[in-house]
Formats: sequence, C-alpha cells, structure tokens
Amino acid sequence: MSNNTPTLTAQKRERTGSRYSRRLRDAGSLPAVVYGHKEEPVSISVNMHETMLRLNNGHKLFELELDGTKQHVLLKDLGYDYLGNNIIHADFARVSLDERVDTKARLAFVGEATGLKESGAIMMHPITDIELNVLITNLPGQIDVDVSEMEVGDVLHASDVKLPISTMVLLTDPNTIIAQIVLKAVVEDDAEAEEVSTDAASPAVIGEKPAEDKS
Repeated sequence: MSNNTPTLTAQKRERTGSRYSRRLRDAGSLPAVVYGHKEEPVSISVNMHETMLRLNNGHKLFELELDGTKQHVLLKDLGYDYLGNNIIHADFARVSLDERVDTKARLAFVGEATGLKESGAIMMHPITDIELNVLITNLPGQIDVDVSEMEVGDVLHASDVKLPISTMVLLTDPNTIIAQIVLKAVVEDDAEAEEVSTDAASPAVIGEKPAEDKS
C-alpha cells in the first residue's frame, strides 16, 4: 500500500477511434476514459511509460491533472490487444478520498512450510486473491500470508488472513480455502477414483431409446 498518491498528467483526446488510438500509442501515450460522479465521460490520454511504471508498482489510485485541475481517479479496467500481451486502453473512475470500494488483494504466501519437508507433500492454493471492502486510501497491493507453521493436513481459510488495517472488511466467504498441504499420493488417488466413478456409470442420453434385452 502507498501513502502517496501519484500524479498522472492527462490530455483531452479530440478524436477517438482505433486509428487515432493507434497513433497515440505509437507516440508513447495510452488512450483512456474518465467517468463517474454524475459527470460526462471524458476521453483522455496519459503517458504510457509513466502509467505502466505506476501500475507495475501496484498503484491503483491516482491524482489526475487535466486542463489545470486535479481530481482523484481509480483504475477500473485495462484493455489488451487481441493477443492479450499489450495494454492498449485504460478506464478511470472519479472518486472521493472518503469513499469505500470493493477490490481484490493478491495473496503472497511467505515462509517455508514445515509440512513440505515430508516426502510427497505439496501445497495447494485454490485461490490466490481475496475480495475486500476498503477505504479508497487503503487500497492493498498484496497481503502476506505466513505458511511456515503449516503441517501435512493443515488448511488455511480466507478468515485466517490477517488484514493489515482494521477498517478493511473481508468479502470473500470466510470458509474459502486459500492454502492446504496434502500428500501427492492422496491427490492422485482421488483423481483416479473420480475417473473410475465416471467410467462406471455413463449417463443415459435424454430421448435415446434404451437398448432391447436380447437374452
């Protein structure tokens, strides 16, 4: 989490469309839109390198400087090219610093689990992020989860995550499993049993006439 809100300088886009957006990107700018707070959406562009640097550092909240005025905006969405490799567009929503928002926080599992020293033990992570409701000024980048004391058979749930700020509210189901240590043999046995169970009883096809008994 950052205590300082970075500033992005923006310019209004007089023209929109894929052709003009491509020209902006070629010139080092990122096309974007600002909306919300019952104001008209505004098409803008921001510096691509500066914006990507901020995003890679985990920033989501910005002070946007546009036409000599400043306003706080929250990154809401990023658009990618058809290959899904390059960011080609961004959506920002106007916000007030006293607002609460729903957001996701990435879980960073830290420490060397004791149980993983046992032969065949593996750690599973069914999910790697949780949903929270937070003050706009407390947007989390990631939340560390200490797994060093976990043994084989231990399970961590979303409710076990220690939220760094007391005003944060967990929205993910508290019973959701975020980490567990199991023996690899158990996982393989479960998968094999499921496969046998599937093969043992093939479902009847609706509308298909049952085969006649020729005995």
